[in-house]
Amino acid sequence: MKRSGDMLLALDIGNTTIAVGLFRDAALLKSWKLKTDRDKTSDEYGVFLLDLFQVSGFKPEKVGATIISSVVPPLTPVFQTVAKTYFRGDALVVGPGLRTGMPILYENPQEVGADRVVAAVAAFERHGGPTIIVDFGTATTFDAVSEKGEYLGGAIAPGIQISAEALSLKTAKLPRVEIRKPVKAVGRTTVSSMQAGLYFGYIGLVNNIIAEIGKELGRDVRVVATGGFGERFISEIAAAYEPNLVLEGLRIIFDRNR
Repeated sequence: MKRSGDMLLALDIGNTTIAVGLFRDAALLKSWKLKTDRDKTSDEYGVFLLDLFQVSGFKPEKVGATIISSVVPPLTPVFQTVAKTYFRGDALVVGPGLRTGMPILYENPQEVGADRVVAAVAAFERHGGPTIIVDFGTATTFDAVSEKGEYLGGAIAPGIQISAEALSLKTAKLPRVEIRKPVKAVGRTTVSSMQAGLYFGYIGLVNNIIAEIGKELGRDVRVVATGGFGERFISEIAAAYEPNLVLEGLRIIFDRNR
């Protein structure tokens, strides 16, 4: 049971990274990013988190509750064990049976990734609706929330990193390249040509999907971006950038389930 003054540990387990957040009431005190490793044990993750706490000056015994969203099923029980062993109790896990306060209008609600629902909850709480949430992660997801706060569905596209890796893996002569904005759209080298195609092509993909979803949602649509690669593209799309959107959503959902 979380007591007054205790901290909330929020964990968003993604395919590439694990976002960790520490809250006291509504304030995000600290956040970290860990590399997702399906082979790590609960003890290895637990010790790693304890080291982060120590370096940052936080006491693990001050964590009164833990909440988890996960799109990596094998790691969910690992972090449930971490919460019970190192942080004083059972974790809440976003999924069936946990109240989010947002109706899910997907044909099969269990198919929706937990992180997508959590981000939608946070975006609607902070910005209202209708809203489009763009999450630049391993995959780039687009989620639509109605004016009434209903999760409607969305679109899923390959992430920019997956697209870059596919170019080098599926072609004999194209190298791996850094994902960054090139000086010009007309590349004069193979690397700059690939960067131009990836960067400007991806902006086109994102903006076009936003426009198509916007047509279905109607007027006054807000767009909120999040995810690890979002910062690289935010200057090219009309959106608010909130890197800790999922962590904030976890905090909101925890409060609704206390």
